[in-house]
Amino acid sequence: MTTAMLSIMLVLLLAGFPMMMPLLVATLVAFLFFLDPIPPTIIIQQMIGGVKPSSLVAIPMFMLAADIITRGHSANRLLDLVMHFIGHVRGGLAITVAATCTLFGAVSGSTQATVVAVGGPMRPKLLKAGYSDSFTMALIINASDIAFLIPPSIGMIVYGVLSGTSITELFIAGIGPGLLILLMFSAYSYFYAKRHNIPVGEKATWIERFHAMRKAVWPLGFPIIIVGGIYGGVFSPTEAASVCVAYALILEWLIFRSIKLKDLKDIALSTGVVTAVVFILIAAGAAFSWVISFAQVPQALLSALSFTQSSPELVLVTIAVIFFVGCMFVDPIVVMLILVPILMPLVKASGLDPVLVGIMITLQVAIGSATPPFGCDIFTAIAIFRRPYIDVIKGTPVFILILLFASVCLVLVPDIALFLRDVSQN
Repeated sequence: MTTAMLSIMLVLLLAGFPMMMPLLVATLVAFLFFLDPIPPTIIIQQMIGGVKPSSLVAIPMFMLAADIITRGHSANRLLDLVMHFIGHVRGGLAITVAATCTLFGAVSGSTQATVVAVGGPMRPKLLKAGYSDSFTMALIINASDIAFLIPPSIGMIVYGVLSGTSITELFIAGIGPGLLILLMFSAYSYFYAKRHNIPVGEKATWIERFHAMRKAVWPLGFPIIIVGGIYGGVFSPTEAASVCVAYALILEWLIFRSIKLKDLKDIALSTGVVTAVVFILIAAGAAFSWVISFAQVPQALLSALSFTQSSPELVLVTIAVIFFVGCMFVDPIVVMLILVPILMPLVKASGLDPVLVGIMITLQVAIGSATPPFGCDIFTAIAIFRRPYIDVIKGTPVFILILLFASVCLVLVPDIALFLRDVSQN
């Protein structure tokens, strides 16, 4: 059965069908030909059950908030704030990009939204300052990975629903790895600028910094609302998402006046289309996961691979490699929908902390999203920057190595992720 399902999925993918079709067709074939006593109506029940968890409401809410502020002034104000404080140091403009991706990640939770919001205004500035185009595009694409780790993270929400892990704990645990990657990217940007003799910008006066801070006060409310509200127990992640949308509307419509009421229709429609695609994938993935679980595919794989007696560290590394490779070829959410249900029995058997596993999976999903040949952020960058595929991926290897080194650090020092989680529970 497993061979037949994988063959069907591969053929349909190569034929150009969207990912939801291979998932659904493979599931339906399994029901009709391999699980004969089970009525096919179970498929519908499992699909409905897959999108039923209330915590999934956070996904369209965070997407809507990201769409609103992407069309508004918040992203530019965050950029200006960071530039006024570190734009004068060696590599300061590149560090500004990485830091702004981190801040914007605390608003959107989406790598692709971050590429659009930060990449659009910053690429011309980096090129004008003397950075190569390959470095510029690679920095923007890979720094957007931080958005997948800094809460709110859409990937963490999906993992939390699939694995039954606390989304609040995942959000808190993602902060440490996100800041570590920011530090690594900043260090590389400094040495790159020094090696290529990139000119240093003028140092802003404290008056200019004060004005930049005053303009950025409102956008900085997003991470305070999301991280502070969840960390302080004021909101659940779903409630924080709803408050985030309300705050984005107040900010961009009433205070900055960057959008009008008539714009909300297009913004909501854009969010609705993306949400529909995501939820169809989640529904199809839920039915697919039920089939492979009912057929005891995970148990058979674990037995065949002999991982039941392996050390937790080896299990964690294995999971990381599987997700990294998978996301190089397939959409991250699809990879999570397929692999998380298969691998969770392995996680439980090894005694690994599911929160640590969730952070590792989220990190690998983010890295794979920016890794050739088919990382989704690469194609977002191609559309935004209007550059050929080869030009876009030329500078990515160094950043991918940095991200993989961060993964090694996470395996060796789990407290990078778990320290804040443990502190919040005490």
